[in-house]
Amino acid sequence: MDDVEITDEGGYHVEKEPPKNQDLTSLSLTAGELLSQYGWYLLLVSVLGYLLIQYLSKKRSSQSSQSSTPATPQDSAFVARRQEAMEAARRKMQVELDAKAVLFKEKQKQQEEEKRRQKIEIWDSMKQGKSYKGNAKPPQTTEEASSSTTAQKPTTDKKPLRSAGYNPLSGEAGGSCAWRPGRRGPSSGG
Repeated sequence: MDDVEITDEGGYHVEKEPPKNQDLTSLSLTAGELLSQYGWYLLLVSVLGYLLIQYLSKKRSSQSSQSSTPATPQDSAFVARRQEAMEAARRKMQVELDAKAVLFKEKQKQQEEEKRRQKIEIWDSMKQGKSYKGNAKPPQTTEEASSSTTAQKPTTDKKPLRSAGYNPLSGEAGGSCAWRPGRRGPSSGG
């Protein structure tokens, strides 16, 4: 648009300028200031980034070309020796694992046999009228077993556990296990 002249009745002369985009001018000024202050640093960082990218791309292409080429006879012998060494190490570890498994199974059998023996001892003691209190006694020799059975006689004096007027909530005839109602009233505390 061209400049337009508008005249008012009062004789004032107003000229309009073409509109400018203020956002782009402020952006260009900011970019100019940044380049003037940090231009050399930005140039140096961009050059180093470019060189790093080139170095990594060359390294990647060289690794891919080495992996695609067939192995030389010397490399194949090295690979074969390494695989044999790995197989030998695996066999050795498997033998050790098998030995540990055998030892573990033996321990399991011994523990099962011990449990079975303890259950038999408990059953025998219950047949004789003794009570089982949760721990089995160590095995005794035959002389000790014969002397201990003659010394201990099972008691036949049995008392009734509950009397006719037994009430667990009353607190009577309960021995050390008496129930008492809680305290009434507000709780004390601060």
